Amino acid sequence: MKILVLGSGAGGGFPQWNCNCRLCAGQRTGEVRASPRTQSSIAVSANGDDWVLLNASPDIGAQLRASKALHPRPRHGVRHSPIQAVVLMDSQIDHVAGLLSLREGQRLQLYCTPESYEDLTGSLPLLKALDKYCGVTWHPMPLEPGGGAWHEIAGLRLQAVPVPGKAPPYSPRRQTEARSDNAAVLIEDPATGKRVLYAPGLAQVGDAERKSLDACDCVLVDGTFWTEDEMLTAGLGTKRAADMGHLPQCDGPHGPGMLKALDACAAKRKVLIHINNSNPILDEDSAERAELTRRGIEVAFDGMELEI
Repeated sequence: MKILVLGSGAGGGFPQWNCNCRLCAGQRTGEVRASPRTQSSIAVSANGDDWVLLNASPDIGAQLRASKALHPRPRHGVRHSPIQAVVLMDSQIDHVAGLLSLREGQRLQLYCTPESYEDLTGSLPLLKALDKYCGVTWHPMPLEPGGGAWHEIAGLRLQAVPVPGKAPPYSPRRQTEARSDNAAVLIEDPATGKRVLYAPGLAQVGDAERKSLDACDCVLVDGTFWTEDEMLTAGLGTKRAADMGHLPQCDGPHGPGMLKALDACAAKRKVLIHINNSNPILDEDSAERAELTRRGIEVAFDGMELEI
């Protein structure tokens, strides 16, 4: 199974276009050793020819142009894309806005929860707009405790599992605790039995989440924030990590952080993705980055390739 990290940043990417924090400003001037990042999305393939896109970020056009494996194949004619389907974790704008950039392709095969579909045909009606262009075939992925049904897509098996998180700010369910607004996806290669978990948004790690982590050979999980009050400390906002549905790497007032969860995880490869522009792990010379290296935890970067 092949995995391409198309984008590894959180909403706004890095450096964020309107941000002059230490990390963003330092990256622009070269005073901070850090790689630029587009907004998070990955692509997976069983054979290197047919690909499944997980989330469609606003940067998807640039991401596809930068990824040779996702370029059109001349043998298929003038217009072609190796992307067979798109799977959404949720309906957050930084995970779905790129769907509009796919309007010039073939009919879109879209897999997402009923709640995300409701948002994308209601409060943010992207799918109604796409129906006037390429058209959309929706494949429901309802979430159930322990995971829903397995879906066979392009030679892979995918299962959506519910994870704690927040609905988008525009959603009528923003203030509810409905777990089915947020999904992680288990990806299995039936030829090898190897599994990957993709969970760019994860508010906490309880027993169910630990079970999913331990069932995989590789995990790509929420790396948004280092600390709970990171945005406040940096002067970038008033919301804490929990307010936005993210588990910080460090322990906080709500309990153990992502580092302890990954320390206990049985997966051979542990990768942080969806990294906010405020997170000090972006600085490759930081103490926080060194701590991740010591623990055997990787930091995703745009263009990263993994073979599981």
